[in-house]
Amino acid sequence: MNPVCAPIAPIRVLLADDHQTVLWGLEQLIQSAAPRMTVVGQVSSRAALFERLGQITADLVLLDLDLGGSCALDFIPEVIGQSLARVLILTGSTDPVSHQQAVVSGARGVVTKLEPASVLLMAIERVSAGEIWLDRLSLSRVLDTVSRGARSDPHSVRFESLTLRERQIVLSVVTEKGARNKVIADKLHMSEHTLRNRLTTIYSKLEVHGRLALYLYASSHAQRLTQVTTIPNGHGS
Repeated sequence: MNPVCAPIAPIRVLLADDHQTVLWGLEQLIQSAAPRMTVVGQVSSRAALFERLGQITADLVLLDLDLGGSCALDFIPEVIGQSLARVLILTGSTDPVSHQQAVVSGARGVVTKLEPASVLLMAIERVSAGEIWLDRLSLSRVLDTVSRGARSDPHSVRFESLTLRERQIVLSVVTEKGARNKVIADKLHMSEHTLRNRLTTIYSKLEVHGRLALYLYASSHAQRLTQVTTIPNGHGS
């Protein structure tokens, strides 16, 4: 007997557009793609969007950039912060700058209203699966923007220059405030000699002088240490 495959849950789409005709058309299109996807709600304003997000569970928000006089670029991060749904922009604008800004703000893709219906359905599926939907030129520009932003922050550049093991050492210096080198070395499963050599390299990379300066510097930039993984039992690189 062949095993019965469990049905795949449809992609739950919340529509956000301030034109009722557009909302009607989008619902008809998405419902025609059942059981792959389904519409779980429609909203036509920013306030209604956030109210609806608190009432339903959506996998994807199909969001117009101009929603009832509000620019979606201003609240995309808020949508992401209040919901597990991914954001896909559907817009009548062909301005590549606004498309790039939407992705930098957290949207997972942009589709223009000039695209065929099949493209929109494909974008919904791809974005819900975790992919980015953006033309190559715009995606390249987005990556350049993010890269320039990282390079413009000297503190981020310094921390990114540290190896994983060096970051673990910095984390230990912060969490074991005032502890002797031997205590930290034992915790990290290395010799004091190795720890001193590593610290010298860390001081140079972070442009600080000594343990106290390292502690103060790292503590003031604690958020950048959140990417440090759990310290392993063995030796790190």
